[in-house]
Amino acid sequence: MDTANQLASVGTFQVLKLPLGFIRVLEWLFAIFAFATCGGYSGQLRVSVDCMEKASSNLSIGIDFAYPFRLYQVSFEAPMCEATRRERLFLIGDYSSSAEFFVTIAVFAFLYSLGATIVYIFFQNKYRENNRGPLIDFVVTVVFSFMWLVSSSAWAKALSDVKIATDPDEVQLLISACKVQTNKCGSVQGPRWSGLNTSVVFGFLNFVLWAGNIWFVFKETGWHKGASRITGGATEKQAGTFNQQPYNQGSFDQSGSYNTQGNLGQPSEYSPVGGPTSYSNQM
Repeated sequence: MDTANQLASVGTFQVLKLPLGFIRVLEWLFAIFAFATCGGYSGQLRVSVDCMEKASSNLSIGIDFAYPFRLYQVSFEAPMCEATRRERLFLIGDYSSSAEFFVTIAVFAFLYSLGATIVYIFFQNKYRENNRGPLIDFVVTVVFSFMWLVSSSAWAKALSDVKIATDPDEVQLLISACKVQTNKCGSVQGPRWSGLNTSVVFGFLNFVLWAGNIWFVFKETGWHKGASRITGGATEKQAGTFNQQPYNQGSFDQSGSYNTQGNLGQPSEYSPVGGPTSYSNQM
């Protein structure tokens, strides 16, 4: 407990209440869900082959497959409906590249989000030093946003192809006995796709989170702060220009002939009683 209290006192956990830190935590959690639902998947389908000779039939042929979906390596045995002969067959397709790419992006996003959150909390001063930390954070966030979009789109297309390749009706076409009209083949059980569908959803949600966080990371960089200073300086300059007076009201005070602020009580050259002084002296 003492160690935890010391860490809590040293760290700036208030950053988790800000959009920058809060979204990083969400990215960390969603990345876990993305690679867990995809990388931990295993499915099974079952087909049946009912031969004319009932002794040769197999009404429950189980076919197991899993991540990374190298289906061409998945094999199963099916009866040939010729005495006790059996054939060894393989599924069609290799979708490992898209699946592994998706999981790799998810794992690296998980690691970076975790590291960035730790830096925000415990190394805030070093993060802002020389503006290097925010710039690196901004570039990495942009790259991950793009990679999430690409990997999620590729995995969504690959998942669609996996569903077709493991469809029991498609698998029956690979079995020789199913091509004979006297034999009956059918689907017993299809794979469950809820986990993999969820992984695609989390992939695009991660893209939305990372793309939305670009703005909040950009606000921490010197580029945004420099632009704010320029905009603020221009605004202050305009305000100062409008606040200047167009003329000086006391500019004529030195001549003694005109004053707008306090010379109404002083005698001037023209007196209302005696008339102009200079003209009387001339007479």
